[in-house]
Amino acid sequence: MVLIVGEERQEKIAPITYDLIGEGKELAEKIEEGVDCAYIGNRKNAGELLHYGLDRVFLLESDEFIEEEGASSLASLIEKIKPTIVLIGATNRGRSLAPRLAVKLETGLTADCTGLEINEKGEFLQIRPAFGGNVMATIVTKTLPKMATVRYKVMDRAHRTDEKSGSIQDVEPVPYNKKKILNLYPIEERGDITEAEIIISGGKGLGKKDGFKLIEEFANVLGGVVGASRKAVDDGWIDYSHQVGLSGRTVKPKLYIACGISGSVQHLAGMQTSEHIVAINENEAAPIFKVADVGILGDLYEIIPRLIDEVEEYRKKMGS
Repeated sequence: MVLIVGEERQEKIAPITYDLIGEGKELAEKIEEGVDCAYIGNRKNAGELLHYGLDRVFLLESDEFIEEEGASSLASLIEKIKPTIVLIGATNRGRSLAPRLAVKLETGLTADCTGLEINEKGEFLQIRPAFGGNVMATIVTKTLPKMATVRYKVMDRAHRTDEKSGSIQDVEPVPYNKKKILNLYPIEERGDITEAEIIISGGKGLGKKDGFKLIEEFANVLGGVVGASRKAVDDGWIDYSHQVGLSGRTVKPKLYIACGISGSVQHLAGMQTSEHIVAINENEAAPIFKVADVGILGDLYEIIPRLIDEVEEYRKKMGS
């Protein structure tokens, strides 16, 4: 069977969970097995997951997520139900939980997968970027269970049905008392870029930190959020939470506008599945133009203000 590990974020089901269920069901169909979910969180959310075609939801009811306790409880469950494949989200929590779990189970782990397949031999292929994103490596794990963490927004999410299926089974947590979460202080952001439908990203081509003021203005006009390339983040022009790419966030908005971003392999891997891509760049040889649906060649400091004016003028005409 395929076991996916569901996450909870601020008492809600984390979106990556739906991606894992969708991918887990595809893999399970190919190996002719079922799909279960181990969910660390509250009972109400566990019940909601039954609308997504799962056979069983194993509930590790907990008000707080502690990686060591979660790994111990999950290891105990996995040793009992013996899944063939275990999928975990490549989130901050998942990246902390998965290696602890792999050590307890004495099995292999492939991290940050962007593709999963079952070949004609029935082998589980785990595809991930390697060597800085310059090649895509295909990894075959020989140990059981076969474990992988999966990046957000690279798999098709499961669809909800009105009917419930499967059942909830309670799992007794394995106590772990070495640390306790006293409080959570969420980082205030102007929107979550992984959930945004419109992203305006700035890169090294902005030339200066103040260039993000123009990107912010553009994003405000379009009702989007601000993204950034790794070089812009590394230079301290904007916070890491805005970074798009292999070492940042994977995004899949309806509209992605890359401003002054050349389009390295690492950056493209994080945004190339966007529905519509617009590139604004002075360098006609920039790799970003190869994936862009619309390319605008020129000085972004001349182009973006004109686009802002056009959008505002259009809204005035439409009365909004």
